[in-house]
Amino acid sequence: MKELLEKVSTIVADFQKDANAQLENGNKAAGTRARKASLELEKAMKEFRKISLEESKK
Repeated sequence: MKELLEKVSTIVADFQKDANAQLENGNKAAGTRARKASLELEKAMKEFRKISLEESKK
């Protein structure tokens, strides 16, 4: 669980950096990276939900 939370934090940081680069500088490649990070974040959050439910049943 701890590893997953660290992974989520890393993905969020990468997303914020790239999304800001797209917004402030019009960097199209950063926008692509931000969209990719959002998909990774979605997968990680689904995994978090699954693990969290399993832990709450113990």
